[in-house]
Formats: sequence, C-alpha cells, structure tokens
Amino acid sequence: MYKILVADDHPLFRDAIVNIIGIKFPGSTTYETEDVDSTLAFVKENDDIDLILLDLNMPGMSSLNGLLDIRNECPTTPVVIVSAEQEKQKILQTISYGAVGFISKSSSKDVIGEAIESVFQGNVYLPSDIMRSQVNDTSTKKEFQVAPENISLLTRRELIVLKHLTKGEANKQIGFNLHISETTVKSHVSSILKKLGASNRVKVVLGCSDVDFNQYLKR
Repeated sequence: MYKILVADDHPLFRDAIVNIIGIKFPGSTTYETEDVDSTLAFVKENDDIDLILLDLNMPGMSSLNGLLDIRNECPTTPVVIVSAEQEKQKILQTISYGAVGFISKSSSKDVIGEAIESVFQGNVYLPSDIMRSQVNDTSTKKEFQVAPENISLLTRRELIVLKHLTKGEANKQIGFNLHISETTVKSHVSSILKKLGASNRVKVVLGCSDVDFNQYLKR
C-alpha cells in the first residue's frame, strides 16, 4: 500500500517499527537506513517514497541540520520524526523545519500506528501533551498569531471543533466526542485553517492556546 523508509541507527527499534507498519498497513513496503548519509543516498535514488520516519539523533544528524538536508533533497516527501527527545521547544522546531509530525519512541505500538495513519490522512501529528501545552517562548508565539476578528468568522460548530483541537485531540476523537463523522470534522478543520489563515493545525493550536472560547461561544 505504502513505501516507507525507516531511518534509525538502532536495529531493534527499526524492527519494531517495521512490525507495526506490517500490522497497520498490510502490503506496504519498508526500507531501512541507519544514518544521514545512507538516508540521503537512498532518497536520491528513490523518489517514490510515501513517508520517511526519521530518528532525530542518529549519526550525521548534527542537531536539525540532517532534517533540513533530507527535506531539501526530497521536499515533497512527508518526514515524521521518531525520537526520544523530550524538550518541547525542539519538538516544535522540527515542525517549523518541515517535519509533518513527531512520534515519541516511548509511545505504544497502537499510538505509533495511529500517528502514522493520521499523517497519511493529511494531518500534522504531535503528542497530545505538546498540542495541549501553552508555548511560553515569545519567538514561537510570533510565528503565528490568530487575530480576534478572524476567530469571529468561525461558526459556533467550528469554534467547538477548534476548542477540541487545542486539547490535542485527533479528528477521530473529536468526531466521537461531538457525535459527528470524521469526514465532517475534516471539513470543519479545513474551514478553520482557511478562515484563520493557517497552513496546518499545529499553528492553529499554538496561536489559539490563550483563547477564551467561552467568550466567543456566548455570542
């Protein structure tokens, strides 16, 4: 179904990820590399990869420079970071550097599988605690700010969906909580992004972390 590159220097972890992919996406093909050089060499020769799962600390990464090199080599291929990194600011920085998700290595098999599936559905994936957290660093807040007049453009249902987004909930969970289909949630999210002028849901969550939704829902 998919062609997925697992770039990680730990063979046991690569085996675990390959096993998860095999169960979650039967029929998919997986490839493995163990450092930045071999990863770059592979993507240069294979331009049909559907997803790269990239270890943040494997040899040659040199902080986030390795991510930038890989993004520059294959700008249209989604890259998801899979790492034990816990510093919230660095995790968020991977998104600003072009990654479409961050999966913690401490996540369960089910969570890892659901995260990969969410990315294939076109979402940006971050751990729920990161999505919920308020980012205090001023430089991060300046990256995207939501204007109050734009929030006023949202319908009541869109406001409710946005409120759930800021809690770090995925589309499926929002749909379950609001008793609507996942397709309807996706439609609302697309409309929210358009009205707020954001390119992805992560920016919306960060930009709306301080919004008092009760104030807007009272109108």
